[in-house]
Amino acid sequence: MTSGIHHITLITRKVQANVDFYAGFLGLRLVKRTAGFEDADQLHLIYGDATGSPGSLVTFLVWEDGAPGRVGHGQPSEIGFAIAADSIGFWLTRALRYGVATTGPAAEFGEPVIRLKDPDGVIVKLVGNSTVTTPAPYATPDIPAGDAIRRLRGATILTENPDGTAAFVVRHFGYAHAERTDTIQRLVSQSGDIIDVRDAGGFWTAAPGTGTIDHIAFRAIDETAVNDLQARLAAEDAGTIAVHDRKYFYSLYVREPGGTLFEYATDAPGMTVDEDFETLGSRLFVPEHFTGDHGARLVVLPQFSMPGQERLTQRELPFIHRLHQPERPDGSTTFLLHGSGGNETSLLSLGRQMMPNALLIALRGRSTEEGAPRFFRRLAAMSFDQKDMASEAEALAATIEATIPAYGIDLDKTVFIGYSNGANMLIATMLLHPGLIRKSVLLRMMNPLDPVPDADLSGTSILTVAGATDPYASYAPAVDEIFRQSGASVESVTVNSGHDIGDGDTQVVRHWLQAAGT
Repeated sequence: MTSGIHHITLITRKVQANVDFYAGFLGLRLVKRTAGFEDADQLHLIYGDATGSPGSLVTFLVWEDGAPGRVGHGQPSEIGFAIAADSIGFWLTRALRYGVATTGPAAEFGEPVIRLKDPDGVIVKLVGNSTVTTPAPYATPDIPAGDAIRRLRGATILTENPDGTAAFVVRHFGYAHAERTDTIQRLVSQSGDIIDVRDAGGFWTAAPGTGTIDHIAFRAIDETAVNDLQARLAAEDAGTIAVHDRKYFYSLYVREPGGTLFEYATDAPGMTVDEDFETLGSRLFVPEHFTGDHGARLVVLPQFSMPGQERLTQRELPFIHRLHQPERPDGSTTFLLHGSGGNETSLLSLGRQMMPNALLIALRGRSTEEGAPRFFRRLAAMSFDQKDMASEAEALAATIEATIPAYGIDLDKTVFIGYSNGANMLIATMLLHPGLIRKSVLLRMMNPLDPVPDADLSGTSILTVAGATDPYASYAPAVDEIFRQSGASVESVTVNSGHDIGDGDTQVVRHWLQAAGT
């Protein structure tokens, strides 16, 4: 029977914690990992039962280290999974063993419910139910099939227009009114899952971000049903409607009168259209409509390990940072510092081209300008906040020192690559904390310090790369002279470019690194 929920999509801030919770603690199967269909630089994970059946699926857009959202009306507030009613004790014991805080069990509409929160703070309910089943339970070594999560039980929607929201779900997605309380209208599909519409009048409006539920997708029998719904929604002037082929299903998106985003998705072709049953979720796919260098694109996607696999645990450091491990590590490390307006992903592809076998550690600047990250504040186009710069250089030095035990870093095998504002941050750090950075590549740089301190940089190797048509190119010789007077070994190159960086820089840097034996 085709009805009810197809999947629910959420947004997570930390992919590894998400995988450990949903695949590790809850025991769901990771059935698909893809680059995002709208943004190939965004990772998308899909969990479900053993075959990835519609109705069992919960999916995550990974906004690694992204800003938290706000739960409010115009958005779902919690999701529920169905388990066997006599498995409540099993899950309470499991939560205690995993250190997952729970409340309950408590009766909700006559069903025993355990409430807990995922690593992003989203409310997840485990609901004891004797009628909701799955065709393909997914057992793990420590979760027997009888205790495994069966499928989605449902979701709760917060709305200022509960009657309008409920009517929309009933009219278009095959639900019927069931029980209700003073604040909740329960809607039930023919498949048996539920939507609880909660009156959130007077509550604040939802804001998108990590730790929120992005949308609920309902099941469509086929593409004709999706196209028919599109026509009906257009006829009733339901607002913006978007139709997409998502490879694993064909679907449309629309917002209900209370503001929650809904999707209507076909069961077919399903999760096995590009992987067989045995290998579901083992490969990362990039949607076909994205062209270009997929290898460079995949470097930007956050890496993770499945429960039980060997992993490099990311540590808490003064700077938000992204790690990328190579396929064949050679023991070297590359730190990457982006330019103004960039972030920790901006130089990952370039860094991997320059250092194919190095552990990449890409930092995000902690200062901001018009909402965009920088490594220190700028007072005017050519005037910098010296106190902020000194403070951030000290924080960068502390970060470098912390990575030595955290990630097993050998500073003698470490290269620091900075672009524009990131290069200027490296200049300040080398001069204010001499001896810590021993090999550095500076792209499109200028000296930010006033005055320039005396520093002994003997034993430090530096490559500076200016752009021939860069408006800031005239400042490069002064940087070279400062470092030479400090005792550093300096090589300066000018490439046929402006302020932007690209293949020419990559070739110059790789040649310099090879000559230096790195």
